[in-house]
Amino acid sequence: MPDDLRSILESQFAAAWRMFVDCLEQCPESHWDDLVAKYPFWLVAYHTLYCTDGYLSRTEKAFQFHPRFHPAGAADIEGEYPSRRFTKPELLDYARHCMEKAKQAFAQESAESLAGDCGFERRRMSRAELHIYNTRHVEHHTGQLSAVVRRAGGDPKWISRGWAPDSVATMRSA
Repeated sequence: MPDDLRSILESQFAAAWRMFVDCLEQCPESHWDDLVAKYPFWLVAYHTLYCTDGYLSRTEKAFQFHPRFHPAGAADIEGEYPSRRFTKPELLDYARHCMEKAKQAFAQESAESLAGDCGFERRRMSRAELHIYNTRHVEHHTGQLSAVVRRAGGDPKWISRGWAPDSVATMRSA
């Protein structure tokens, strides 16, 4: 069962991730600043990306700020707004980064690591539960973003499971 659990967790995270990226890809530039509650579309997407990036790290302390995605370092994720507005190509690049990080993270999981502590002090849960928590977080914001995309005339796709064959660009065909 442990290998099955890892496979199930990865497959459902991958499906949620592909749906999130589909919303990013389908959002017209003219709607990039449309509000999702009180925040612009791009900011909700950025929040989803940096949280995902963080939770895919083995521990909270292992998370590394990337100058391309966090030009102001910790200030980009600790404040209400990052240091600047991010463009669609930049966030799709961040999504590719997270997708690769997720593939590596899931490949490194074992029955022992999934049953062990998640490595995030503010989250009292196992690593397996953190993966579910992370997936739920992606799904929550994907639902918000998909409403903007639908109002803009898009048609976000439902994806049942698994990764696309290779890149973010192939996600729309699944």
